[in-house]
Amino acid sequence: MKTSQQKCKAVCGTAQSIMAEAPIHENEDVCCYFVTKHSWKGKYKRVFSVGTKGITTYNPGSCENTINQYEFTLFVLQWAYGDVMSVLPATRGQGGTEFILTVRKGKKGDTLKFSSDHRTDVLTECLRYRHLFAEQTKTRPRYNAFKHHWSDNRVPVVLEVGYSGLIQQDQMTGTILTCYDYKDIEAIVLVSDYPGGFCLFNGGFERLHLFASESRDAILREIVEAAGQFIGLHLAVRKEPISFDRFSAERFGNYSSDEAMTSLCEFTVQKVTHRANSGTVRRTLCLSESCLLERDPATYAICTVKPLGDMFCIVRHAENPQLFGIEFIKGQTRTYSSTDRDSLLATLVDGIRAAGNRDIHVKMFPTKRGYRLGPFTLPVDEEVESQHLKFLQISPGGMTFSEVVQRFNSNISYSGLLHAVTQDRLFAENKERLINSALLALVERDTDLDVSHPEDIEAQFQALRRLVASKAGFAAFTAVPGLREKIGSRVVKALTKNNDAITYAVLDMLGALMQPMHDDYDLRQEQSNKASLMSSKKFMEGLLEVFATHVERGSGALIISATLDFLTFALCAPYSETTDGTFFDELLEMVAVRGRIIFRLFQHPSMAIVKGAGLVMKALIEEGEEDVATRMQDLALSEGALPKHLHISLYTQSQDSRVLTNRQLSRILVALWVTGNEVAMQLLRRCIPYGLLQYLESTDEVPEHDIDRIHQRDNLQLAVDIQNKNRGNVQWKLIEKRVNNILQHWRTRIGMENVDEKVQRIVVLRKRRQKIKSEANWEFFYYRFLQDHARPNLIWNHRTREELRECLENEIRAFNVDKDLGAGTVIAWNHVEFEVPYNCLAEEIKIGDYFLRLLLEEGENADEANPMNKPQEFFFDLYHRFLLSQKALMKGNCLQAMTIVYGRCHETIGPFNDTKYMTIMLEKCSDKLERDRLLLFLSKLILNQQNVKDFIDANGVRVLVDILTLAHFHTNRAYVHTQSNVIESNPELRRDTEKEWYYGNVEKERLGPYSLQELKELWEAGDINPKTRCWAQGMDGWRPLQNVPQLKWTLVATGTQVLNESELASLILGMLIQICEFYPSRNADDAVIRPLPKAKRLLTDTACMPHIVQLLLTFDPTLVERVTTLLFLVMQDNPMLPRLYLSGAFFFTMMYIGSNVLPIGRFLHYTHTKQAFRSDEAKASTLMQRSVLGPILPEAMICYLENYGPEKFAEIFLGEFDTPEAIWSMEMRRLMIEKIAAHIADFSPRLQSNTRALYQYCPIPTINYPQLASELFCNIYYLRHLCDVQRFPDWPIQDPVKLLKDVLDAWKTEVEKKAPTMSADDAYAVLGIVKKEGKPVEESVVRRSYFALAQKYHPDKNPEGRDMFEKVNKAYEFLCSRTGKVTDGPDPSNLLLILKTQVILFSRYSSELQPYKYAGYPMLIRTITMETQDERLFAKPVPLLAAACELVYHTVACSPLNAEELRRERGFEILEEALGRCIAQLNVSSRPDDLGVQVCMNIASCFAVAAQFEQCREKLAEMPDVIRDICRMLFFSHLSRLCCVAVECVSAFCVDLLLQTQLFKAGVLWHLLLFLFRYDFTLEEGEVERSADSNQQEVANNLAKLSIVATARLGGYLKSERMATPANPSIRQAIATMLTVYITKQFERVSPHELLKILNSNVRSPYLLWDNGTRAQLTEYLDTQRGTMIRSGECDPSFGAAFVHEAHSSELIVGDIFVRIYNEQPMFPIEESKTFTVDLLQYLGSQAQYVHSLMAMSQGTTTMDVISQKKITHVQLALEALRNIVRSSPGVEMQCIGHFRLLFSLLQMDGAPRLQEAALEALSTVVSNKECVNDIASADVMPDLLLLIHSLPTARLLILEILHPLVSNSKVVKELMSKGVCIYLLDVFCNSTNAVMREKTAELFAKMMTEKLTGPKLRLQLAKFLPNISSWLVF
Repeated sequence: MKTSQQKCKAVCGTAQSIMAEAPIHENEDVCCYFVTKHSWKGKYKRVFSVGTKGITTYNPGSCENTINQYEFTLFVLQWAYGDVMSVLPATRGQGGTEFILTVRKGKKGDTLKFSSDHRTDVLTECLRYRHLFAEQTKTRPRYNAFKHHWSDNRVPVVLEVGYSGLIQQDQMTGTILTCYDYKDIEAIVLVSDYPGGFCLFNGGFERLHLFASESRDAILREIVEAAGQFIGLHLAVRKEPISFDRFSAERFGNYSSDEAMTSLCEFTVQKVTHRANSGTVRRTLCLSESCLLERDPATYAICTVKPLGDMFCIVRHAENPQLFGIEFIKGQTRTYSSTDRDSLLATLVDGIRAAGNRDIHVKMFPTKRGYRLGPFTLPVDEEVESQHLKFLQISPGGMTFSEVVQRFNSNISYSGLLHAVTQDRLFAENKERLINSALLALVERDTDLDVSHPEDIEAQFQALRRLVASKAGFAAFTAVPGLREKIGSRVVKALTKNNDAITYAVLDMLGALMQPMHDDYDLRQEQSNKASLMSSKKFMEGLLEVFATHVERGSGALIISATLDFLTFALCAPYSETTDGTFFDELLEMVAVRGRIIFRLFQHPSMAIVKGAGLVMKALIEEGEEDVATRMQDLALSEGALPKHLHISLYTQSQDSRVLTNRQLSRILVALWVTGNEVAMQLLRRCIPYGLLQYLESTDEVPEHDIDRIHQRDNLQLAVDIQNKNRGNVQWKLIEKRVNNILQHWRTRIGMENVDEKVQRIVVLRKRRQKIKSEANWEFFYYRFLQDHARPNLIWNHRTREELRECLENEIRAFNVDKDLGAGTVIAWNHVEFEVPYNCLAEEIKIGDYFLRLLLEEGENADEANPMNKPQEFFFDLYHRFLLSQKALMKGNCLQAMTIVYGRCHETIGPFNDTKYMTIMLEKCSDKLERDRLLLFLSKLILNQQNVKDFIDANGVRVLVDILTLAHFHTNRAYVHTQSNVIESNPELRRDTEKEWYYGNVEKERLGPYSLQELKELWEAGDINPKTRCWAQGMDGWRPLQNVPQLKWTLVATGTQVLNESELASLILGMLIQICEFYPSRNADDAVIRPLPKAKRLLTDTACMPHIVQLLLTFDPTLVERVTTLLFLVMQDNPMLPRLYLSGAFFFTMMYIGSNVLPIGRFLHYTHTKQAFRSDEAKASTLMQRSVLGPILPEAMICYLENYGPEKFAEIFLGEFDTPEAIWSMEMRRLMIEKIAAHIADFSPRLQSNTRALYQYCPIPTINYPQLASELFCNIYYLRHLCDVQRFPDWPIQDPVKLLKDVLDAWKTEVEKKAPTMSADDAYAVLGIVKKEGKPVEESVVRRSYFALAQKYHPDKNPEGRDMFEKVNKAYEFLCSRTGKVTDGPDPSNLLLILKTQVILFSRYSSELQPYKYAGYPMLIRTITMETQDERLFAKPVPLLAAACELVYHTVACSPLNAEELRRERGFEILEEALGRCIAQLNVSSRPDDLGVQVCMNIASCFAVAAQFEQCREKLAEMPDVIRDICRMLFFSHLSRLCCVAVECVSAFCVDLLLQTQLFKAGVLWHLLLFLFRYDFTLEEGEVERSADSNQQEVANNLAKLSIVATARLGGYLKSERMATPANPSIRQAIATMLTVYITKQFERVSPHELLKILNSNVRSPYLLWDNGTRAQLTEYLDTQRGTMIRSGECDPSFGAAFVHEAHSSELIVGDIFVRIYNEQPMFPIEESKTFTVDLLQYLGSQAQYVHSLMAMSQGTTTMDVISQKKITHVQLALEALRNIVRSSPGVEMQCIGHFRLLFSLLQMDGAPRLQEAALEALSTVVSNKECVNDIASADVMPDLLLLIHSLPTARLLILEILHPLVSNSKVVKELMSKGVCIYLLDVFCNSTNAVMREKTAELFAKMMTEKLTGPKLRLQLAKFLPNISSWLVF
């Protein structure tokens, strides 16, 4: 067997001669890359290695698996750098991959060509050793320059444009500081405002390095040239320069943002660098969200920035406990030292992994980069992974197992095998077996851990970690037999070495077994692994002991972090859901015992450790036993964890997800430590204001919820997905099963076991217990914490937040110092005494939990979402402060605060026992401020019903009303812009100068009267004092001035009022409304409560009610609205309601000028019909008699109020309406206000002087509105507007039956109208008023006279004056109620409106009125009779006849009952009389709107409707004048609408045969047919909008349509049920003659439009020949007949039946079809084709004998007369038509059966060849029918056909075509043979020159010979004549 060396040599061939005899001594691979070698033999894969001494290429493949590609004795080619001449790119450019290596070969050079995707990396690494190449190194150009340092200083440097990069050297020493590889330079850009400046974009993240040099252009040119020449890169200088400011802002490239620069944690380190003289330099190492930054501690300036994703591993040097290094994927290594190295590393590892770099790991020694096959920036390919897995099983020769493991770790990512994702289907076990074998080889390797080097042990566990991080390796832990035990054994041995590096590697590997590090993992496998690892309690105890030891010593941060990861995967949600419940409880209990050490970790500098400890703590509290949770909560306080995490929860602000995760975890811990822990809650109350803690109980949601950063895995969904995945694809499983069956034999042969399908277990997740769960709204609390608040219970702003922060930080700092000083003593935090004082709020007055200032500022605008804390306690604290305080300001503030608190929390506080005391205080006080505060407080106290009772009992209602009257003094209130000054404009008005007051002096003299102004002057002069007794109208007696509310508050009172008079009144009215709402007038059963509630009784009293009502005269919108609301509540079911009008409430209310009238509407709606006022004279309706508003408002407005409710009334009252139901405008409202104002002008000024003056009621005269002067109101409608159909079409009527009754009553009233019983002069005489001529009597004069006489004769004062008192009242009411429009009898205008209203009712609501018989016929017929007999009928200004006749029409159309009633009342005779009177007035100049025309139209319509009823028709038939008059109407064609109505009447009359005949004889047909020819069909089809009102042609078209229907009904052509009429033969004959039969047939078939279109078009069809000539002839005839009929009453005796169209006289018409035209249009569809065929045959039969006789007579003559010629032509046309109909209508040829003798007889007409040809053509169309052939065979007519062969040579071909189908019948063949057909055909065949004819003849012979009976005979005959071809004919 050959050795490996020999095998390799055999493979390499000639390369052996080139290869060095021995490997280069001490050469170590620096980097290796896969390349392709190009040679004349082809292309080969090679490993291209750049070493420390030379370049080597290895063979990556081998002939056998035993060849080791890494064994240096088996390399393929190797060259020392001294033999290398050059390494250059083959082509320039970014896309190139080829490069050329030139080496010495003897004295010559040898060129080798390679290609690689990593060409730039290969060339860069090679050129680092360019100075060792055989070719002498040329001096590269150098330039002096300045580098812009991180300290913003300009540092002088030397820039050398090297082979592989731009080298930066120290200017003084020449030391190389750094090299910017060309491959890493992304771009070059100039700096515009920096002299000589240019920037390099470097590092892969556009990091900017700024240089400046006078030789900038040369440097850039050399860089571009060198990069292209040596590396093959095309570098270019960007066209757009940047500014220095932009450089400063973007110097760190993609990581220049604040988020990337913000440190999450910082550590002080010493950086090892050759640039420092001491070898190290002090730096602050900062970890941000995405970067690792070095900052200068002195200036905090950033020195370097490195992305976390560029880090490969961290080297934790074993020999130096402070030294560590960071290796980057691009080759750099940074070395640092730190006194807290492990904490730093733990934080760094967690941060890098959180940034997405899962390959970061910690190791003891640096990575040997030469072991890596490829760059670290990219993962290796699958082949490399597979080979290294195999090397673990079988180590290559010459390589130690330690080296194999190190090479494996260098090539395999720490996150696991990239190309080892387990496939779920066919052949999946291949990859699994490879990984499983590697795992077994790794753990079974016979290595003694006791003597192994720690680096090797660490490497092995890291290799294990890489393997188990893959899916197959993770599953192998429990699937591979013995693997678990072997790994466990090695783990235990490794832990006993007490090496921190090894322990960390072991724990990190165990973490990978606990939680899958790969995607698409299986929860079942995770459960299995956890159960295996946690099954040993001893092992878990050991791990926790190691963990506790390091925590107590404060060492091993990495170990602590890894252990916390292990515990997190085992105990913390969501990972704990896959932990077995038993093992979970055991481990949780073990950790709980060591709970104190978990709290110690909260002080750890590593963020990752703090987070892990928090997660474990969360699990302990949530899922531990109650005593465990309680212990943890206590420890959180004693260990000071709660303030620390509270600080984190409140003040952590960042965008980094890790920081936000820790903050979320801290918030969860705070919530868990506080939940159920009263001690902790008390601590929070001492730290945080209660107003802020209230948010914990809020149910509000935050605007944006934070995502769950802790539970990022949904195990339930994963389990569902696994189950669904296991079901799999049924079809794929079948395929897999078949493949397994196929491979079964092969497996058996090679010794493989069959793979059985595993039974998948159902995933069962452990249910989380969460025994302690916070229900508080912490999220909303934190959201509100960051906001500023200024509320009564909370002042929170930046200052308070900072005070809390400082207190927490100081306390935490002090506690940590105490712990440090305590050494080994356990120190507990004194949390009981900790409190935050908030010194910034010291000056705020605080009562309880509330700040008084803010409470008062907030007032009633409280946030309902923040309820008060202990409001009852706070309220009484305020009350006590109020009672104890001596300062007025403080007392006022306390009252105000009590008002606010009770208003918000009255239900909680309950009744206030001192309500009576507060009421008495209000009554006795004389300070305006105190009064207002007490009123505001009382307004809140009455929210409680018990307080209301106390308030009423203390006479509170009377006190409120006394203060209420002060509203009249508020003179500077804002006026509504629509307010009228009608009150102020009265000449007698004086504001406060009305003399109302009297007072008594010391001598008890009564002095006065004085005005209020005069009293003020007396007060100022000292003439009156508080004890002076005063009196005015409205007071119940003399009182001291200080006890008169008006005078007390205007003269005596002191202080500044809070509320003005209007606001005061508004508040009091609101209080009274609230009191009334507590005491409704009805109970829950809607029963009226008696006696009336006390509050309402007090308000109804004369001491209160008038003063409340008189507030309406303030016209203040708020007061008016509240007064009306209060009146509405008080007056509900109030016995005093009928006397409310005496207070003037309705006058004052209607004077209001504002727009908030809805409460007024409600008040009026309830009260206006319930007043006990007198009204004797009859009004227009009963509603007007009942409504107190009758004299004020129009009746329509009162109806609106009553019928539509207050809402609709308010809408009408405020708007401008001019409709049938409402006529109202602002002008009418202004007039009403002016009238009312004038009526009460004597009273209103008094209120300005005496607010308690009482109004004395006086009825107001009826207000006459000019806008309603000509209106007639009935029911709820203004009839003039209702009848105006132009403005108000289809106005809805609510109750048409009721309106009809009311209209009939109004009609009767109007007809019976008489003069009034009392005149105005009589009324004036009764009142003692002397009327001056020419001057009207003013209303004020009437009012004063009435007042004087009423007081004089009132029965209470003058018992003898009752009669006179009644006369005075009657006279005054007459003058108040009379209207301006007076007539002595019926008003024609009103009668016309009444008639039109009835027309509208019957026309629109016929269905509603149909059941009722019309009761107005007597008055209606009387009206028609009177109008007809009136000689001035056509000259009257308001004629009623047209409207009356129209009403008759609509009543009859409404109901049959009305028609019968009209007939009984001789209505038809009256109508005929009116019709005769009016029709006599018609002439050619009459217009449609003339009275006569309107009457005729209405009467004709009435007759048309009446014709529906038989008895009515009989009546009409007895009235011949009716028919005559209707026909006469049709004569006036210019009156199109009249003609339309008349035509409709004619159509209606046609239902009766007698009326049909009468109409026919009256010449109605002349008129109807003429109308048909005025139709314009283009208007109908033009799609143009049109109206009969504006388009006369539209009217003409409608008339034509009606006429065509009437014509059809007149003849009885229509058969539908609705349109059917008796058939009248005489009329039908006349119509068919004039319009043709075809037209009459279309009456029923087509629409009137289509029929009229035909009549008015030129039509030439087989059915109709109609053109301008026919129309002209017919219209001329009709016009003549109509004229003679109208003039003389005579016309054509045949009535058109004898009329003949000239155009039709010469036409042959068969079956109503024009035969000639049909022959011209043979494809025209014939509706009854069979009937037409029969008609043609009958016609031919009728003419055949005549034609035969004619031909016989004409033999021997050459000419024929015209008639005979015409006859023959008609027969010929009929034959042509027969041919055409048979051709176009298959099947009609059957109608010819029985008529073939006739047809063949026409072949005998020898003198008429055209006729014979026509007959042949007709026959040719029928012989294709077998039945016809059979009938022809039976007719024995073949001789006629044969004779034509000789006598009609032109038709021989046609005859042959006829014979061809005929000879298919044996009988025909037999007959032909007997008649010598052979001779006839042979003559044609032999003598014809027409080849086609001869061919047809031969075909005929052939077909005849095929006939079995006579065919042979024919063959024999032909053989005699044609012996040579007879046999051919047969074929």
